[in-house]
Amino acid sequence: MTIPVLTLSLDESRRLFWPGETLAGQYRIDAPVGGEPQAAEVSVLWYTEGKGDEDMAVHFFNRVSGDEQAYVDLRQSRRFSTVLPPAPLSYDGVIVKIRWCVRLRVFLPRGKQLVEERPFQLGEIPQARAVLP
Repeated sequence: MTIPVLTLSLDESRRLFWPGETLAGQYRIDAPVGGEPQAAEVSVLWYTEGKGDEDMAVHFFNRVSGDEQAYVDLRQSRRFSTVLPPAPLSYDGVIVKIRWCVRLRVFLPRGKQLVEERPFQLGEIPQARAVLP
């Protein structure tokens, strides 16, 4: 089976966005006939990296399913758009980091999944520095 190719892009080429701005883009799944995906999810989310428990929250979510009752061709290009929230802002700290991204997750036959991400920065906080003794 040929693996589908995922294309995920933002309308603007910049990576820095501000709270209240609209983040928009599109995605496409190039799959061979007979290897159509069963569903696709696009989400805008933030997650933490670093020490301690890792957190994640979804700001925007949309799922498109190609079920038998209402066939949807998941290979067609689709758009998404959301107004960005006031918080949490992206943060590149010494102990914890807050990251934002757009994530496309595609569900294939037999339980397989493909994931594509486009990171971006929400707001601007000066980079933290370690305090030396």
